[in-house]
Amino acid sequence: MNGRSDAALATALTRAPGEPAAMPDAANAAVVLHSAVPGRARLHVPRLYRDEAACNAFAQSLTARGPVRRVEASSLTGNALIWFDPAIPVAEIAALAGEPPNGFTPNHSPPSASASESATARVLHPPFAAREQDRKERARTSAGQLGQAARPWHVLDAKEVLLALGSSRLRGLSEHAARRRRLANGPNRLQRPQRRSPLAMFVSQFKSLPVALLASSAVVSIATGGLADALLITGVVIVNAVIGYATEAQTERAIDALSEDTERHALVLRNGALRRIDASDLVVGDILVLSGGAYVPADARVIEARQLSADESALTGESVAANKSSNRTDSEDVALADRTCMVYMGTTIVTGNGLAVVVAIGRATEIGLIQTLVGTTRPPATPMQRQMERLGNQTVRIAAAICGLVFVLGLLRGRGLLEMFKASVSLAVAAVPEGLPTVATTTLALGIRRMRRQNVLVRRLDAVETLGAVHTVCFDKTGTLTVNRMRVLAMHANGERSAVMDGLLYSPQGRIDLFAREDVLRLMHVAVLCNEVQLRGTAPRYRLDGSSTEIALVELALAAGIDVNAVRMRHPQLKIAYRAEDRNYMCTLHRHAESGGHILAVKGNPVEVLALCDEQMKDGQRLPLDDENRRRITEANVEMGGSGLRLLGFAYASGDETLGVDSRGLCWLGMLGLADPIREGAKELIALFERAGIKTVIITGDQSVTAQAIGKTLGIGTNGGAIVVDSTQINGIDEAAFAELAADADIFARASAAQKLSIVRRLQRQNQVIAMVGDGVNDGPALKAADISVAMGRHSTDLAREVADVVLEDDDLQTLTIAMSQGRTIYNNIRKSVHFLVSTNMSEIIVTLSAFGLGIGQPLTPMQLLWINLLSDVFPALALAVEPPEPDVLQRPPRDPGEAIVQRADMLRYGKEALAISGGALASHAFAAMRHGVGAAAGTVSFMTLTLAQLLHAYSCRSSTRGALSIVKRPRNRQLDLAIGGSVALQLLASVTPGLNGMLGLSRIDVLDALAIAAGATAPYLLNESTKPALAVRNGPREPR
Repeated sequence: MNGRSDAALATALTRAPGEPAAMPDAANAAVVLHSAVPGRARLHVPRLYRDEAACNAFAQSLTARGPVRRVEASSLTGNALIWFDPAIPVAEIAALAGEPPNGFTPNHSPPSASASESATARVLHPPFAAREQDRKERARTSAGQLGQAARPWHVLDAKEVLLALGSSRLRGLSEHAARRRRLANGPNRLQRPQRRSPLAMFVSQFKSLPVALLASSAVVSIATGGLADALLITGVVIVNAVIGYATEAQTERAIDALSEDTERHALVLRNGALRRIDASDLVVGDILVLSGGAYVPADARVIEARQLSADESALTGESVAANKSSNRTDSEDVALADRTCMVYMGTTIVTGNGLAVVVAIGRATEIGLIQTLVGTTRPPATPMQRQMERLGNQTVRIAAAICGLVFVLGLLRGRGLLEMFKASVSLAVAAVPEGLPTVATTTLALGIRRMRRQNVLVRRLDAVETLGAVHTVCFDKTGTLTVNRMRVLAMHANGERSAVMDGLLYSPQGRIDLFAREDVLRLMHVAVLCNEVQLRGTAPRYRLDGSSTEIALVELALAAGIDVNAVRMRHPQLKIAYRAEDRNYMCTLHRHAESGGHILAVKGNPVEVLALCDEQMKDGQRLPLDDENRRRITEANVEMGGSGLRLLGFAYASGDETLGVDSRGLCWLGMLGLADPIREGAKELIALFERAGIKTVIITGDQSVTAQAIGKTLGIGTNGGAIVVDSTQINGIDEAAFAELAADADIFARASAAQKLSIVRRLQRQNQVIAMVGDGVNDGPALKAADISVAMGRHSTDLAREVADVVLEDDDLQTLTIAMSQGRTIYNNIRKSVHFLVSTNMSEIIVTLSAFGLGIGQPLTPMQLLWINLLSDVFPALALAVEPPEPDVLQRPPRDPGEAIVQRADMLRYGKEALAISGGALASHAFAAMRHGVGAAAGTVSFMTLTLAQLLHAYSCRSSTRGALSIVKRPRNRQLDLAIGGSVALQLLASVTPGLNGMLGLSRIDVLDALAIAAGATAPYLLNESTKPALAVRNGPREPR
C-alpha cells in the first residue's frame, strides 16, 4: 500500500461518524490502493465509509457502465474491489468511482424542520403514543433508515439525535420495536479475531521449502525402489511437524487462559421502565442508563449527564478519565478523545451518572471498526522465513545444477539411464540438508520453552527469531510504558517541592513526618474530604470505587497512615458543588463533629483555587498570602506542569453556619502533582535498547505536551529532549517526506488506531523490522501489521492479546530484554547449525562427485547419505543451536533484515572447509581401495571417515574466529560433547549391529583401516582450525566469538 492510500485510510477511519461524503474533488476522489492484477483494482472511496445505502448505489451505478464487470464495496472500510476490462486504464476506473451516482443523496443529512414538526405531534395517552411510535419506526425501517448508516451524532443536539433514531428519553423503545431492530441489524456482538484451527496449525508446519525438498526426496526414493529411504525421510518430516504443532498449541492455550469471557449486561429504558438486558440484545435507539463502574456496551450519544466521566484509555490512549456532557461539539472533524458527548463500546464509566442513546452496535461501533481493520491487516513474513526461503532456493539451484551435470556427463560416457538416475538421486540427497527443518523447529521450540519460564508467551515459532532482528520498537504509552493508573508523584507545600515515592513523602531534607507537619496533614485531610471515592471492605484491603484521580489522592492518604473513614466521620459532608464550565474546582462543605462549626474543602485548578485564597498555611500557621508568595506558587505550578504532572490545588476555610460553598477568603494549602507513572523497568529497558542499536518510538493518543514530558522522563531523544510529531501532520505526506520526518521523530502524539497502523507500515517500508508493543483496542491494527507484536498479559485488552505474537504474562517490560536476547542468540546459533549442515553436505557432494569423475565407484550409497544427514549430523546441529547467549549479545547493532543467512563469503569459507573434509574421506577411501579393492570395505572406510570428520567439524562451527589453536578459548558446550559422543557411539553401533550394517552396506574393518579413518577425520579438523586466526584478521568477528 502506498503513502496516499495509507493517508486516505487513516483519514477515513478518523473521520467523524457520518461525515457527509463530499462530491469528487482533490481531497475526496477515489484513491487506488492496489492494482497489481490486470483488470482488478482495490480503491478507497470516502463517501462509502459507514454508509450501506451509498455502497449499494455505488455498486449498481458502476456495474451499469460498460468497462466495469463486478463491484464489491464495504461500508465498514470505505473500500471497493472492482473487476473491469483490463484494456481500460486504472486511472479511468478511479475517475468513474469518484463520481456520485445520478440521483443519489448520501444518508447523512440531519432531520429537517418539517420532519421535526411532524414528529412532535400531540400525544393523547401513552398507549396511543407507543402505537404511533411503532408506526413511524416501521415506516423508517421499510425505508432503510434504521440501519447503522453513520451520522455526525456528536454535532447534533440531543433532541435531534432522539428524533433521528425514533426514540424517547423518557420511554426508550418499545419491546416490539427493539425486537424488529434486532432482527434487522443482528446482535450487538463483536466477532473475535479468527484463530488458527488445530488442523491449520499442524498443516502450517509443512509450509517451508526445506520440508518440501524432503518430501520430494521421499517421492524420488519411492520411484527408484528406495522404500526404506522414503520411510526414514517421512518419519523426520512428521516428527518435525509434531514438535512445532505441540509447542504452538501449548502457547495458544496459555494465551487463551488470559482472556476474559465475561458476560455483559446493560441497564436500559424499554416501554418507560428500567430493564437489565444482555448487552448482545441492545439495538440502535435504546436508552442506556449509565452509572459509575458500568461497562459501556455500545456507542452512544449522551443526552443527560451528571458529573459523568469515562475511562477511554483502551480506545484513545488517554490515561485521564474523559469528562462527558450532553452538549454537542462544534465541529465534525474532532478526534474520538475530544467528543465529550459520546461514549463508546469497551470503555467504562468512572464517575457520575447519565443517559445515552445507542447510535451504533456490533461491528459498526468504533471498536468494531478497529477490529475490522485488524481483520484486513496481514502480518509480513519474518526475516527468518525470508532467509530460509533464500537458502532453500540456493540449495535447490545447486542441487539441480550438479545433478543435471552428472546425469548428462554419465550418459555421454555411455552409462545406463537407470544407473545415472540413481547416481543423480544420491547427489540430490547429499545436496539437501535434510536435518535443517528439524534443527530449526527444535531450536525455536526450545527458545519458546525457555521464554515461557520467564513468563513470556510466544505464539508462533518463527516469532522467536524475529525478536532478535528488530530495528525499531514502537511503544504505546498508556498501559504499556505506564501503568494506566493515576498516582500522586509530587507535592508543593510550605514553599517547597517534595517527591512521593511508594506512598511516602520526601522533601529535600529527607522523609516528611506527616503528623509533625500541620500544613501537610491539613492538605491530606482536604484531599480525602473533597473526594467522592468510596472505601469498600475493611482495612488494609480496601476496594476503592471512584475516578482514577480521586483514588490516587485516597491511596496517598492511606499509605501515609491516615484513617480516611475516621476523618470523614469527624467531618460529615453537608453539601457539594461540582466542577462546572465556569468553575474549574470542586467544593465540599462539612460539619465539624466536635465544635459544630463548618469546614469548606476545595480542590481543583491551582490558578483558580489560588485566586480564592488570601491566606496560606506555612510552618503550621495561617499567614497572609502576599503577591510574592502568589508569584512563587504560580511559578511552581508552571514548572511542575511542564514536567507532565496533572496538578490540583487545595485550600480550606473554617467558620460557623454562614460558611458556604461559594465562600471566598480561603487558606492555601498546596498542590499535588499526579501522573500515570512510568512502569517499573521501562527507563532501563529503553536505555538497553539504545545500547543494542534499537530505536525506540512512542506512538500515543496523548497530547504533545504530555508525550514530551513522558519522553523526557524515559530519557528518549538526544540531550534529554524528545522530538514530538503530531500524527495529524503525517496524513497525506509522501514517503520521502515521512522518511525524513521519521528519521528524527521520537514520539508520535495524538495518534488514532488508523494512524498507528499507518506509522508502522511506513516504517516497515524503510527496510526496518518493526516491533509494536501495546495493550489497547486502538493498538490492534498496528500490532497485527508489525513484524513482531507484543501485548501485555494481565491488563491488556482481549483484542490486543488475540493479535499479538508475544504476550508478557506478568506485564513485566524487563522480560522483553530476555526475549530479544533469546531472539538474537537463536539466530546466531541457527547460523552455526546452518554452517555445520551446509559445509558437511558440501563435503558429501564433493566426495560423490569426485568419486564419479575419477571412476572409483560410488563410495557413499543413498542410505548412507540419509543416515549422515538425518541421524549423525542432527544431534551436533541441535547442540550448536542451544549454545548460551554471548555476554555482549545486546550490545551489538541489529542485523540487516535483507542479509542472507548464508552470504557469498560464508559459502566460500564453507567450500574450503568441505574440500578439506572430503579430501580426508577420499584419501581414506583410496587407501582402503588399494588394500581391499573397490567395494564394500573401501566404502565402509570412506563412510566412517566422512562421518567422524563431520562430527569433529561441529567444534569448528562454534565460532569463525576462536578455535582449538586460539589463545582465548570458548567455554565448553556440554550438550555438544554429549551429542558428538552419542553420534560416535551410534556410528559404532551401526557397524556391528546385524541387519543395520547390512542396510547401510558396511563391512568389518581392521586396525589399519581404523588408523586411516582416524587420520582422515582428524587432519581436516586441524587444517580448518589453523585458518581461524588469519580469518579473524581479514574479516573481523562477524559471528559471535
